[in-house]
Amino acid sequence: MATAQEIFNAKVRSMPPAERLRLAAIILDDLTQSSSTLDVSGTWSDEDTKDVTAFSLRSAAAAYPEEDDLV
Repeated sequence: MATAQEIFNAKVRSMPPAERLRLAAIILDDLTQSSSTLDVSGTWSDEDTKDVTAFSLRSAAAAYPEEDDLV
């Protein structure tokens, strides 16, 4: 069986953008229909999300200190 990357390179990459979006929507719709079979053990918890958001905000504030006056 071909890998997802191989299929993408052979078939999907050459498709027009509208058709690629349509294919993505079909795939996502199919996944939501069968969500009970997805392994979500690797998903982020609310605490993980809060931690990465806080880290991102601290990093942005350190990188752009002159932007402190923004509301």
